[in-house]
Amino acid sequence: MDRMLYVAMNGAKQNMLAQAINSNNLANISTTGFRADLAAARSMPVFGGSGFPTRVYSMTEKTGIDFKQGSLSTTGRDLDIAIAGKGFISVQAPDGSEAYTRAGDLTTDNAGILKTGAGHIVLGEGGPITIPEAAKVDIGKDGTISITQTGGGSTVIDRLKLVNPDIKDLKRNETGLFVLKNGDDAEVDDTVSVVSGTIETSNVNAASALVTMIELARQFEMQIKMLKTAEENNAQATQMLKLG
Repeated sequence: MDRMLYVAMNGAKQNMLAQAINSNNLANISTTGFRADLAAARSMPVFGGSGFPTRVYSMTEKTGIDFKQGSLSTTGRDLDIAIAGKGFISVQAPDGSEAYTRAGDLTTDNAGILKTGAGHIVLGEGGPITIPEAAKVDIGKDGTISITQTGGGSTVIDRLKLVNPDIKDLKRNETGLFVLKNGDDAEVDDTVSVVSGTIETSNVNAASALVTMIELARQFEMQIKMLKTAEENNAQATQMLKLG
């Protein structure tokens, strides 16, 4: 009886964890440049002392991040950019360290500091980027930022720090940004290019995520039914012992 309860209880718990990961992906379906988390379940044997496993339970874990590129959406905004292919935009994390993102919905605050839509300061090759008032802002394919004043004449003010570290060396931090696992800063990669007037959407597949949500809900319901069945069997067994 205890084995049935243990397996059902653990199964329900792992289904809840998997549902949390899937729900987070769904919640970010409209987040610019978002990368979906991948999850999988694996069997874990439970050993009783030095003998053979007495039972097997499941364990849900994040297996990685889906770095597949999302679709590109044309906006026409001067400050909107999307990475063409592989690469990342360097930004400043809340703790002041360097981090990376694919979100190119850029904007400026009252002081002219360039930020992402989520409020992270965008870094140039010399640090945070400040854009003065101008009639037009252009971001070149190589990340070069130039401004055009009302009277004419273009002036280059900075260049985005574009990087392309190995995705195996990246992890997602608590703010949703990517950082190198070893804590270092990535080197500038001149092969990374951007498309101006365009943003990259989330790579979450809405239909697939919704189907997964339904499947996990049904699996959770099945585990709960097993717990109820175990309770009923226990009650019947207790009644039979009383009659004996």
